[in-house]
Amino acid sequence: MAEHITIRTAPGTWTVRAGGAVLGESTAALELSEGSYPPVIYFPRDDIAMAFLDRTEKTTHCPHKGDASYFSVVTKSATLADAVWSYEAPKEGVARIKDHLAFYTGDGITVEKI
Repeated sequence: MAEHITIRTAPGTWTVRAGGAVLGESTAALELSEGSYPPVIYFPRDDIAMAFLDRTEKTTHCPHKGDASYFSVVTKSATLADAVWSYEAPKEGVARIKDHLAFYTGDGITVEKI
């Protein structure tokens, strides 16, 4: 793993909400810290209501984590484009984030410890 990336179990219970709906709640979330960026909470896919997510064509590449796929969040009132990402085949050093989802916060999405 790159020296500037750490992954640990995020203590407690975490929730993600969008458009007034709870998309997921987890006691098995991971916290990824990368350099000077704010930590990011990664939720296990099994803890997320995938019916709210639509896969998009967007992909990005990180030299340390690999290729990310994106999803839009579809709520009753809006579609939040490319608001979720996942490293479906992450590099070996960050393999713990496989089968997890991370969310851009703001624009109607909140991630919080409850």
